[in-house]
Amino acid sequence: MLSSWRQWLVALFLGLAACGGEGVEPTTGESSLGERQDSLANVRIRLMAANISSGNGQDYDPGHGIRIFQGTDADIVMIQEFNYLTDSAADIRSFVNTAFGAGFSYYREAGAQIPNGIISRYPIIASGEWDDPQVTNRDFAWARIDIPGPRDLWAVSVHLLTSNASTRNTEAASLVSRIQANIPTGDYLVIGGDFNTSSRSEASFSTFSQVVSTASPYPADRNGNTNTNAGRNSPYDHVLVDSDLRQYQTSVVIGSSSFANGLVVDTRVYSPIGDLSPALAGDSGATGMQHMGIIKDFLVPGDAVASSVTVTSPNGGESWTTSSARTIAWTSSNVTNVRVEYTLNGSTWTTLSSSTPASAGSLSWTLPATASTTARVRVTDTSDASITDTSNATFSITTGGGGGTGTLIINEVLVNEAGSDVNGEFVELVNTGTAALSVAGWTVSDSASVRHTFPSGTSVPAGGVLVVFGGAAGIPSGTPGAVAATTGTLGLSNSGDTVTVKNASGTVVDTATLSSSMAGTDGVSANRSPDVGSSATFVLHTSLSSLSTSPGRRASGASF
Repeated sequence: MLSSWRQWLVALFLGLAACGGEGVEPTTGESSLGERQDSLANVRIRLMAANISSGNGQDYDPGHGIRIFQGTDADIVMIQEFNYLTDSAADIRSFVNTAFGAGFSYYREAGAQIPNGIISRYPIIASGEWDDPQVTNRDFAWARIDIPGPRDLWAVSVHLLTSNASTRNTEAASLVSRIQANIPTGDYLVIGGDFNTSSRSEASFSTFSQVVSTASPYPADRNGNTNTNAGRNSPYDHVLVDSDLRQYQTSVVIGSSSFANGLVVDTRVYSPIGDLSPALAGDSGATGMQHMGIIKDFLVPGDAVASSVTVTSPNGGESWTTSSARTIAWTSSNVTNVRVEYTLNGSTWTTLSSSTPASAGSLSWTLPATASTTARVRVTDTSDASITDTSNATFSITTGGGGGTGTLIINEVLVNEAGSDVNGEFVELVNTGTAALSVAGWTVSDSASVRHTFPSGTSVPAGGVLVVFGGAAGIPSGTPGAVAATTGTLGLSNSGDTVTVKNASGTVVDTATLSSSMAGTDGVSANRSPDVGSSATFVLHTSLSSLSTSPGRRASGASF
C-alpha cells in the first residue's frame, strides 16, 4: 500500500512541479504514513475559512484577524491574503506561532500578491497549488493533512474573482476537475475560503456540488445572519465539505453557546465576547477588515486510543521515612477511575483508595509506621484489572533518625497560558529540604491579591512538589501534586507579575518577580536555572529543555 502511495504522489508532484510553493514542516515521510491506526475514538475537528486581513495592506499585521484566530481556536484554516510583515519565512512562521501555536504546520503558495494557504494543527504530508485560470495574483492552494483516524483530509483554499458569476463558475469548473483527477475518493475533502459569491444561487455552487455538499443549513452569526462580507449582505465565504465528512458535522460549541450549523464570526454581535478572548468586539469592524470568518465542527472517527496506566512515583529505589507524607503518582490513558494499593512484603496488598479519578494523577499517602525494604505501589483500572502497573522496583521505608527541615521554593511559573484558558496558569512549589513540610494555611499571591490558601492537613514531603493551577479545568492529566486555586484564579499578568508565598503567620517564604520577557511568550513558563536552584534566576523553560512547561516535574520532564 505504501508503495502505491509513493507512486501516486510522485505522479501528482510531477504534474504540479510548475506551480511552486512554500511548505513548512512537517514534510511527507513514509514513517508518518506507516504509523496510522484504525479508528475507534471520535475526534472534534474545527475547520475555518478566513479572509480576515485588515488595514490597507491586505495582510494580518494590524492584529485584528490574529485575535479572532486566537479566540476561535480552529484546527485547520483555509486562509486568504496570507501576508504578514515582510512575508519572509521567519515572519510567516512568527504569525502562525502567534495566531495558532508553534506546533501548527502551514502551506503558503509562492509568488502570489495575495496568496492562499492552509494552516493545520495536524501534520501536512503533501501540499501544493493548482493554477486559477482566471487570475494572476493567486492560485488554489491545497494540502493533504494527516488528521486522526484512517482517512486523510484534503483542504483547498480558494479566493475567487469579484468580476462576475460566470468567471467564478469557470474557476469552479477548473478546480473541480483538479480535485476529481488528484484527490482519492476515500479521503475527506473541504473547500474553504472567499468565493465572492453574491448569492447561493450562482452557477458555481452547482459546479462545486459535484465534489462537495452545497446544501443548507448554513452557518450564521449570533443574530442568525448567514452573510459574510464586510457589509453583511452577501454570502462571500464558505466551508464546503464532501458527503463523507458532512455526515460527521456537529454543533460548534464556544463557551456556553452552541451553533448547530456552524458560526459566522462577527465580533460586533457576538455575546459574551469574552468567550472569544482575546478577540475584541470591534475587531470584525476594523478598518479594511475583509470578511467574517466561518467555522464548522466535525466529530470524526479518530485513532485507536489504548488504555494504560503507569506508576511514576514511587517507582523503585526511593528511601522514604515511616509516617511521612508522600504522594503516589501515575499517568493514564483512556481510564476513568483507578484503585491504588501498596505492599510491604511483595505479596500482601493494602488498598489506599478503591476508586479515585485516573485524571487526578496522584494520591496523597501518609506512609505506614512499619519499615520495609521491599515496598511497592500498584495502580489498577477499576473497570479492567488487566490494565495495571506496579513500581518497577522496590523502595525502602525507613524509621529515620528524626531532624531535618523543609524548604519551599517557587520553581516554575506559567504566567502566559497556552491559548486563552487562564485555568492553565500555574505556580510550581518544590520542597528542597530534608523533611516533610506542613503548608496548612500558607498562601500564594500575585501582585494584586491572595489567590490560593492551602487547606488544613496539606504537607509537602522532602523533594516533593505542589502545583497550584488557575482552575481545575486547566490541570493536565497525571500532573503530580496539582491543585486548583481556592479563589478560582491565579490572575497572573502577561505583562509581568510577582508571585509570593507566605506561611500561615504571613511571613514571606519565597517570591518570584517575572518580567514581561518571562511572561510574554504564549504557553512557555519561567523556570529556575538551574532547575530547583533556591537562589537561581528564572529563564524561559524552552532554554532548559524541548518542553514548553513541566508542571509537577523537573524541567527535563523527569519526576522530582
